Amino acid sequence: MPRALPLLLLALLCVPAAAVEQYGYKVTGHKPQARDTYVQGLEIVDGILYVSSGGYGTSRLQSFDFANGKLLLERRLNPRLFAEGLTVVGERLYQLTWRARMLLVYNRSDLVGVEKWQIPGEGWGLTHDGEQLIYSDGSDQLYFISTTQRKITRRLKVTESGKPVVRLNELEWIDGRIWANIWQTNRIVIIDPATGEVEASVDLTGLLPVMERRPDTDVLNGIARNPADGSIWVTGKNWPWLYRIELVPKPATEPHTRTAESR
Repeated sequence: MPRALPLLLLALLCVPAAAVEQYGYKVTGHKPQARDTYVQGLEIVDGILYVSSGGYGTSRLQSFDFANGKLLLERRLNPRLFAEGLTVVGERLYQLTWRARMLLVYNRSDLVGVEKWQIPGEGWGLTHDGEQLIYSDGSDQLYFISTTQRKITRRLKVTESGKPVVRLNELEWIDGRIWANIWQTNRIVIIDPATGEVEASVDLTGLLPVMERRPDTDVLNGIARNPADGSIWVTGKNWPWLYRIELVPKPATEPHTRTAESR
């Protein structure tokens, strides 16, 4: 082996990974949400907000007029099913279940169930890239499913600075990237779908004010992009509000300060 080759390999190994961009947030709007909404999935399509709410015996799928918050349709799940993430592709709506290893398929127009697909493990978050469904199972893996073949076509390992990122939860496809809640944290990560690398981290600490919290208030969960104006909406489990946010670059040396609109 040429003497220069080991030195070249050492140099390559010492090259630092690309820095993960750090963001805080600015709240630019909010909408009320029923306190008993245990948000597992959130999506906005054509002015309609679709919500998957979890819990055994309380799981449901709902659609709302996003402008005025009026409930349009609701479907209750079998009490033995625990609803998780959802996404809309064309005229079909897809909803994951947690431990039942099922992906439920509905008509988007009336939320009537039309199919049930088997998945190999737990279901957590769900989105799509325009061609395939993408779901998480709480690990560091994301799974791509063909809606025509109804099977996993690709697995993507998610890493941040070379380390696995686990507890990937609710997902949203935004501008060619996968946004993911990290369960039991106040953090969203933005993932390159080609490499699995986390490119950015969003700190949402303090989003729900302390005075708004109750004993049943749970963790941050739920990301939706409104295609009408590109706005980003986030919420949590049993939270009273949906929040519209903008990302604000956050120097690593400075603590986050919540900036909210007047209300």
